[in-house]
Amino acid sequence: MKQFRQWASALVVGLGFAIGAWAQPTVKVGVIFPLSGGAGPQGQHVSNAIQTMAALINESGGVLGRKIEIIARDDESTPAVGVSRANEMIAQGVSVVIEGWNSPVTLAMQPVLARAGVLDITAISKADPILSGEGNPFAIRLNSSNSQDGSVIANYIANIAKAKRVAFVTQNDAYGNGAQASIELELKKLNYSYEKVAEEKFPFTQADFRVALTNVKAANPEVTVAINANEGLGMPATIRQARQSRLGGVFIAAVGTVAPSVIQVAGDAANGLISADIYFPDVEPFASNPVNKRFVAKSQEMFKYTPDKFMALGASALQIWAMAVNELKTLDREAVAKRIRGGQFKGTVMGDVTFEPNGQLRSNHLLFTVQAGKITMQK
Repeated sequence: MKQFRQWASALVVGLGFAIGAWAQPTVKVGVIFPLSGGAGPQGQHVSNAIQTMAALINESGGVLGRKIEIIARDDESTPAVGVSRANEMIAQGVSVVIEGWNSPVTLAMQPVLARAGVLDITAISKADPILSGEGNPFAIRLNSSNSQDGSVIANYIANIAKAKRVAFVTQNDAYGNGAQASIELELKKLNYSYEKVAEEKFPFTQADFRVALTNVKAANPEVTVAINANEGLGMPATIRQARQSRLGGVFIAAVGTVAPSVIQVAGDAANGLISADIYFPDVEPFASNPVNKRFVAKSQEMFKYTPDKFMALGASALQIWAMAVNELKTLDREAVAKRIRGGQFKGTVMGDVTFEPNGQLRSNHLLFTVQAGKITMQK
């Protein structure tokens, strides 16, 4: 009986410490992504991934001994709505906002959050001006930039496909136009001679590309580059309709626009397309990374699916922010931003990572094709 009382007393004391630790105010983290519309499914997945990482961090003691609380909002892929959601986050007193599926939305939110002194981390949006410092002097981005991606696609066109007739089907906004410009600039840097035989532009919400693809087909390209960030609707439709139109040559999807969900929706039409990306959960060096393995297992436990690149980037954004905060023992926006920008972090979902001084995460791209509905690495 005496031993039982001692054990019970120790348990009460332990529970008291645990309850006391979590009795402190939570650290609020704002999450702003599209949760509805064409990009809604992907935005929901990224938000869920951030919830997954919050659970892992909370299991390990939280941030500064406090529990992370995620506050997620829908930007509806619309800049004005994104600004409204950013103001909501400011009013909620969040310590950081993780955002960014559509570059125009990110660019609209940046100055709002910067003026309020809220740290703003872009997880996905790719436009190069995001890191210009104009909207956010402490900008940080996890996803690869248009410039990094452009180099990968240009190298494929010039050195692998050796294509001389190139067509573009491009989303007509900051992301799409920037991505195409980066590819063309990198081709110029390679001193590669080619002819741009077709160029079709479309809005983010478009789902019918039959006329555009008919025009492209008539130009007889050797390579067609599709730049479409609407992975819930636009990109799968582009892939299916390109196959239906019997478009000739090699079909290339812009870097980071072909998640497994896109292949699932596009079906057999995706077979043979070429693209590249920076994360695959079951490909080295990620497959043997113990931190990634825990993240994948927790994602499967909580949400019943395996995370893709976008989910890994969202989770990594929260993880790296939490690592910086716990190391510095402060939530101060400027101090944390300076630790991340130009800094190195070991043991993340993405492995050991380094940020450029301008806040851009350095990325290693892996070229792939789709075969029998599955992503296959290019040799």
